[in-house]
Amino acid sequence: MSHHHHAKHPARFTRRHLLLTAGITAGGLLVGPPQLPERVVHALDNPRPAVVPAANRPTVAIAQANSYNRALIRRRVFDMIDQLGGLGDVVKSGDRVAIKTNLTGGSWAEGMLGVPCTESYITHPAVTRALVEAVLDAGAGEVFLVEAVYDQASWQVWGNQDIADDLGVTLIDLNQPDPFDDFREKRIGPDWLRYETMTMNPLLHDVDVFMSVAKLKCHATAGITLSMKNLVGLVPMQFYRLDDNDTNRSALHGPGYQAHIRIPCVIIDLVRARPIDFSLIDGVMTSEGGEGPWNDGWTPKIANVLVAGKDMVATDAVAAAVMGFNPEAASFAEAPFHFCLNHLQLAHALGLGTHKLNEIEIVGAELADVVVPFRPYAADQTYAAITARAVQPFGGRL
Repeated sequence: MSHHHHAKHPARFTRRHLLLTAGITAGGLLVGPPQLPERVVHALDNPRPAVVPAANRPTVAIAQANSYNRALIRRRVFDMIDQLGGLGDVVKSGDRVAIKTNLTGGSWAEGMLGVPCTESYITHPAVTRALVEAVLDAGAGEVFLVEAVYDQASWQVWGNQDIADDLGVTLIDLNQPDPFDDFREKRIGPDWLRYETMTMNPLLHDVDVFMSVAKLKCHATAGITLSMKNLVGLVPMQFYRLDDNDTNRSALHGPGYQAHIRIPCVIIDLVRARPIDFSLIDGVMTSEGGEGPWNDGWTPKIANVLVAGKDMVATDAVAAAVMGFNPEAASFAEAPFHFCLNHLQLAHALGLGTHKLNEIEIVGAELADVVVPFRPYAADQTYAAITARAVQPFGGRL
């Protein structure tokens, strides 16, 4: 079992560590951490973390679940919500609620992996259904399941169409402006990191409440993908591609090694454009070594856990600890952020929430009882090795 999260002196960002000038090999590849953009340096050098009084610490709930039995998951999710004080401070009677699920990659992979996608890297519909039922029980007037889906078959194949049919939920493909006439530009604020504005379906700002129901996973450019990283699927793919033939949001990544800086920054811009009011993370049956079967070394994993909270940063921090990682891990040095920026630290520096476990009240299951160490992406490789692989599709261009 990993004990990183018990460290008395957790690793921190420092200018000396992060601003190392990149060395160059004979092949022209970076061999050390890259120089960070000035906007990121400013955020880290001038942190404004939220003050967390001891009597008002954010609460995160953990539950154990050894299957996706619908009744079991419903009980666990409802119990966690009760432990968090209910949804009364989040959902008011008649509110319109959008819930962002994770249906990444497209339905082509179903039946090809030897394990269902919902039991490895897609949010399981039993978890999504339980959250929808809890939201309706709290008095929501209208509920939307939202995702910029790779293909329309994803809704049916991964169980979300059934949720919509059974519970009267509306499915929204965020790649389209429907039910509005056009997309809307959302301004981030003066301390944006990569984008001053983000193009989004207006529904995301028309609703009263926004929730993220994510999968507990590692990630090839962000280290981990939890409730905040899940928001990369908010923006329409057609506006965030380097080339019209790209099948992912390649502009968010940038060419080659840039993704390891850009994606963590994009996550922060996204959660500021559309803050998360409630996070639920599905770690019952998931995967490690990456976020999907397109990653080298990706394998399914069973963790038998659910994590939920109203502070998105604290929720992701506890989920990272469940995975055996230190949420305060140093960027470009310590797993799972050994090749990228730690976006949890960046969120904390910008006052979006706390990633410090000693500032978080954990309820439900004990953290020590649920820790299941995950193998991070390219765990045996350095930043330089991952960089070398990343630039290959760009002909070695940096």
